[in-house]
Amino acid sequence: MAVHEKPGDTSEPGAVPDAAPPAAERRRPLDRWVFGIAAALVVGFVAWGVAATDTLSGVSGAVLAGVMTGGGWAFVLVASGFVVFALWVAFSRYGKVPLGADEEPPEFRTVSWIAMMFSAGMGIGLMFYGVAEPLAHFTSPPPGTVAPGDPAALDVAMATTLFHWTLHPWAIYAVVGLSIAYSTFRRGRRQLISSAFAPLLGERRTEGPLGKAVDILAIFATLFGSAASLGLGTLQIGAGLQANGLPAPVMGLLVAIIAVLTVAFVASAVSGVAKGIQWLSTINMVLAGVLALVVFVGGPTILILNLIPTAIGDYLGDMAEMAARTAASGGDATAEWLSDWTVFYWAWWISWTPFVGMFIARISRGRTIRQFVVGVILIPSAVSLVWFAIFGGAAIDLQRSGTDLASLGTEAQLFGLLDAMPLGGVLSVLAMVLVAIFFVSGADAASVVTGTLSQGGTISPAAGSWCSGAS
Repeated sequence: MAVHEKPGDTSEPGAVPDAAPPAAERRRPLDRWVFGIAAALVVGFVAWGVAATDTLSGVSGAVLAGVMTGGGWAFVLVASGFVVFALWVAFSRYGKVPLGADEEPPEFRTVSWIAMMFSAGMGIGLMFYGVAEPLAHFTSPPPGTVAPGDPAALDVAMATTLFHWTLHPWAIYAVVGLSIAYSTFRRGRRQLISSAFAPLLGERRTEGPLGKAVDILAIFATLFGSAASLGLGTLQIGAGLQANGLPAPVMGLLVAIIAVLTVAFVASAVSGVAKGIQWLSTINMVLAGVLALVVFVGGPTILILNLIPTAIGDYLGDMAEMAARTAASGGDATAEWLSDWTVFYWAWWISWTPFVGMFIARISRGRTIRQFVVGVILIPSAVSLVWFAIFGGAAIDLQRSGTDLASLGTEAQLFGLLDAMPLGGVLSVLAMVLVAIFFVSGADAASVVTGTLSQGGTISPAAGSWCSGAS
């Protein structure tokens, strides 16, 4: 097909800027090979866990330890490489290339786009770690930095937390999401992880067994990556119920929480991206803003305001050291800390890229590459900065004043903080509602991705495949 160019056009060679991508928009039947093999792997893995929990735990632990020990250096290098590459693409001449036809407007309003991106990417994670991570680094700073109790521990805690939650993870998502969005909306390929590899492997290979294997692995990663996040949300809701006077959550209660939220998720999923997910994501942002505002006003307001510029300076000033930290710089103590925090996070974010990258690509049609990269990296990073300054700053201030939040379980530390705020009981209920909605919207996004992968890259998969893919 001929290339259409305009005077002064900076479009990439070979693009088809004035044509809609029929391959991605065509409704396709369920790919029985991709869905069947992925389902068999998931069922087999779950059956293994039920029948031999200790064996699965031992094997998984050994594999994780091996990856962390032998591949930690690779995760450190790759994560920073994503940041450099994403920023280079955004501010190069390719930044003006639209992810769609020329002059095509964005499919979603910017506010909705940000809300959906944020809910899918890190919503439950920020609720779970918003208090816990800054507090952990404050009471037990990274090896080779400062001693616990040192006045500078607050600075180290905030810089380390921002390092794990801002530019690096969102750059990873941005690169993967951009490759899928460009392949789908600019090149007219199907919206599949495998299609993004077509320039490297060739169209024939990506549409054959090799491509199906890539998509099967993407489904597997999506299901288990999202399951980990949803598990954190369930534990936190259970801790919230306990904080409000109920007995300590038992397995039956946690299963009941999951069952109720699953019903809500299915009801939302069948309404589609433009309705259910967009609507829930907007509610998330509003409720999260209300919760953060109350903690900001009711907590150490001046400290929080001071923390924001200080945390930015500490983060940027220490970034090179944090990005280059490996086991070689501090021996066994550093190696253990990295496997628990930095390298673990980089592996977690990378494992999430099929899920979050595909979902961000799905909602970003019509935006330019520069808009996409800047929006995906900088906006969530700014929100994360404010969130951790408010909740982490308030928690550390409470810890320094004599309230031992650090002794609570990780999932209960948020509610320990809220209990010290005005209307603490009301805030706890609000936090549980917020986690529940993040649970539903996150499961929605995962269902869109698994449905798309199961139906050969269809942008709007049938509701049945969403539910079957997510279940």
